[in-house]
Amino acid sequence: MIPEHMSEYAIGVDLGGTNLRAAAIDHAGTLLEKISAPTNYREGREAVLGDIVSAIDQLRAKYGTEGLSGIGVGVPGFIRVNEGVITNSNNLPYLENVPVRDELTRRLGARVILENDANAAALGEKWMGAGRDVEDLVLLTLGTGVGGGIISSGRVLRGHVGMAGEFGHTTVVPTGNPCGCGNQGCLEKHASATAVTAMARLMQLGENLTAQQVCELAREQSEAGEKARTIWRVFGEALGLTLATLINVFNFPLYLLSGGVLPAWEFFAPHMERVAQQRSFTYRATLAETRIAPAALGNAAGLFGAAYLPWLEAAR
Repeated sequence: MIPEHMSEYAIGVDLGGTNLRAAAIDHAGTLLEKISAPTNYREGREAVLGDIVSAIDQLRAKYGTEGLSGIGVGVPGFIRVNEGVITNSNNLPYLENVPVRDELTRRLGARVILENDANAAALGEKWMGAGRDVEDLVLLTLGTGVGGGIISSGRVLRGHVGMAGEFGHTTVVPTGNPCGCGNQGCLEKHASATAVTAMARLMQLGENLTAQQVCELAREQSEAGEKARTIWRVFGEALGLTLATLINVFNFPLYLLSGGVLPAWEFFAPHMERVAQQRSFTYRATLAETRIAPAALGNAAGLFGAAYLPWLEAAR
């Protein structure tokens, strides 16, 4: 029984390569408190697991154990959900093949649900973000790489070993640049913040320009501005090709984009829309019912999605 002065809440954790964030969020979707700290990955597995436990304990001590519905943890990489194991993560290699879920459960004495971070972000957008009015959506996360999550009938679509939604490694240019995954011409090589930086370097705009700086350059009426707008055209066309395929495959009502490149929406979105319409009969036939839109929760989406996992699992 939850005391009257306490509300039911869950704890969501978002573990990244550089930052650890945790939040207490109540059942109505109100963020009660968020804490963050650097990820001490150089200190190894034990230090990182200890930091996760410490962050959760800090929130649990403040908001109580009686009202805690559960704990969800979003991590980058492929997750074998049934086993609670990360099998592949470029950002957190020291946690690969470690029973992270069971180890956190043991240390906390509470049930923990492990989920891929992009899946958690997609679930967060479904619960409290741009997708709250639909049951089916796709989210593309455009950052250093390109990730994604699929929500079908209000639940995460993971695939049989947890590897669904790897949109960044779909091919958009069959003879394109080699990718670290072993393929070539991946979406990630054309429509990520890293790709924008690489294209800026190739076009001699600067050695270390960020995607944000390339966005600012695109506003200029100059030769450099024209080159920057070309970069965003290429970016948008690659996204449009991928979205056309996703729309043809899923016929969902909503396709969301998130990440630090969204300030450049005005420069890449028209090209994205043009190519998506050109390449997808389904999109052209359902323009009034199919939306491509920016996500709403920013980098908080993963926290909301991770916190929602215990309630979603309880409803099974």
